[in-house]
Amino acid sequence: MTSFVLTSCGKKEEAKQEEASSDEYETAEPAKASDDDLIAQGSALIDGSDCKTCHHPTNKIVGPSHTEVAKKYDFTRANVSMLADKIINGGSGVWGEVPMTAHSDITKADAEKMAMYVLSLDGEKPKD
Repeated sequence: MTSFVLTSCGKKEEAKQEEASSDEYETAEPAKASDDDLIAQGSALIDGSDCKTCHHPTNKIVGPSHTEVAKKYDFTRANVSMLADKIINGGSGVWGEVPMTAHSDITKADAEKMAMYVLSLDGEKPKD
């Protein structure tokens, strides 16, 4: 009977250790995507959207080319956020009289990825 109690205690300790390991795994933070990954995701999002109806990577269509936008704005977090807001809310007056259509169905996170892609087109890397 004593041996049964020792075996049982050993099994309980094993279970506790397994629980601790699984708790650590569940609470671990996911790895953050690199800027290059976010830029690649932004490119894919633009390819799947209606952006190319008015914007071309290098040529002006209705709106400025994406490269013109990249040359105008430094690649900073503040400009990524500002451009993401313009993607979502639309805007006018910066590039002429034709307003940019709002894209309220795009999340802020996706719009920021799209803005990162656009700002990368002049070869600049994020500054902050």
